Amino acid sequence: MFTATMNRTSQKEYCNIDLIMLSDHNCNLVDVRSSLVTIKMIAEDLERENRSDLVKQLDEAALELIPVSDEIVRLSSALQAIGREYDSSNELTDFKKLIDEHISKLEADSPTVPENHLFYKQFKEAVWRVHHADEPMPGEEQEEIIMTSSQCSLVNMTCPLTGKPVTELEDPVRSTECKHIYEKQAVMHHIKVHAKRRSCKCAAAGCPKMLTADKLICDPLLRIEIDELRLRGNRSTQAQMVADCTEIDED
Repeated sequence: MFTATMNRTSQKEYCNIDLIMLSDHNCNLVDVRSSLVTIKMIAEDLERENRSDLVKQLDEAALELIPVSDEIVRLSSALQAIGREYDSSNELTDFKKLIDEHISKLEADSPTVPENHLFYKQFKEAVWRVHHADEPMPGEEQEEIIMTSSQCSLVNMTCPLTGKPVTELEDPVRSTECKHIYEKQAVMHHIKVHAKRRSCKCAAAGCPKMLTADKLICDPLLRIEIDELRLRGNRSTQAQMVADCTEIDED
């Protein structure tokens, strides 16, 4: 992080530094979120074995990692905001102060409460559903659950253009407007073909959002979410194979 006051830093120089730092923080965010996903899946396995003592330790670990994840997100957001707003001048610029101000505002607007974090709710529900698959969690009987731990945060399971499962996409990208996921080459060609119309509607059925090349990105969490979906699919297949073999043995 910037710890000193910088003088007459050009916009281009700052942007280069900004991109490097964003890349580093995105890598850190990917590591933290990957750890959270791993913790959740291990907790499910341990719950199946009735190892509640170890599940509790993982619960505590998740609560410790969630603030770290949010802190990285805020820092990345602050860096991007300053990169957009910064205007070089002859005046001294205290970048640390600017970053701290942005982070403080983000914390005030959306403070971290680990117990209320979406991931923690998914973690708790994932553990609960191991032995209570068809039952709502205590205290949530009347609540509308938008996305459960057994569901995926991805809004589409196949590319709207190629029909390929997202787990098989070579270069996945996600629209920042509607969150639909595409194979990059296919969607870029789709946008190019529709360029003469000056607008290109999302190819997902019923989606009213428009597609533009600058709003299609492979954000740091996309590959994590796809990997989790792929891993869960593999585990389900393996479990089914074991069940089939068991039935054969019994026969």
